[in-house]
Amino acid sequence: MTSPPAPSTTATADRRIPGQHPFAAHLRRAADAERAAAHRLWTPGDGPLPSLYLSHGAPMLFEMADWMTELHSWARALPKPKAVLIISAHWESAPLSISSSQPSELVYDFGGFDPMYYQMRYDTPAATELAEQVAKLMPDTEPVHEHRSRGLDHGAWVPLKIMYPDADIPVLQLSMPTHNPGRLLDLGRRLGPLREAGVLVIGSGYMTHGLPFLDWSHPDQVPGWSSDFDSWASDALARGDVDELAAFRTRAPGMPYAHPTVEHFTPLFVSLGAATDPAAPPTTVIDGYAIGLAKRSFQAA
Repeated sequence: MTSPPAPSTTATADRRIPGQHPFAAHLRRAADAERAAAHRLWTPGDGPLPSLYLSHGAPMLFEMADWMTELHSWARALPKPKAVLIISAHWESAPLSISSSQPSELVYDFGGFDPMYYQMRYDTPAATELAEQVAKLMPDTEPVHEHRSRGLDHGAWVPLKIMYPDADIPVLQLSMPTHNPGRLLDLGRRLGPLREAGVLVIGSGYMTHGLPFLDWSHPDQVPGWSSDFDSWASDALARGDVDELAAFRTRAPGMPYAHPTVEHFTPLFVSLGAATDPAAPPTTVIDGYAIGLAKRSFQAA
């Protein structure tokens, strides 16, 4: 008689989360949803997966039940991808690089949080095939360097752990080699064919990220610079005005407070570039605010 499979390191770590914690409750809901109806795997008959831009939050996202539900419901509404390629605001590196294609230690690139968050795991399957696919899509003049000791940073593993908590999908992180919108759109265009192979391409940032300018004594208040920037971005996206979005530094209201540094906005251009038509209005899936910052997240066909 064969023994049941040993629990994954991810599942083992998850069991140490206190039962009353919001993320433990999220894991229970996710497990219930999977038991009720298994997440359907992507097939070629589904056509290309959309590309996503999502606002990811810090580890405090694990304490926000409504936002976690929105992210998980979004993932369940799409076919389960064969692999995920994610570009995070937290890895700015040129030349273009990828994280280790073999399971590696996570990057706990945050400070001041509960020790529990530094013990979380997200041990996904090897992404060797995806690494090869990405390398083949880049021109010979721009080889992709693999950082064999680098795992996923929190801009990647935090939202993915919520969206795909079983950690059973290969994941690869791609560095952001520039903040030039045109070059990021071109990078997205090169990655677009991955969508036809069942790979979910994600740009992970935050629609507004003016952390130094928040009033932490009133975290539920939405600053004008945050709502103004979000409204401007929503309008430009709805019109498919990529040129307007690309000129955000000078055109967007709320600057530079909404983005004193721009790395949380610019992954959006990779997501748009990977779409079939970057100028086609994407579908907003999540909006609203958390600690005064705009959560706007969308998918582009």
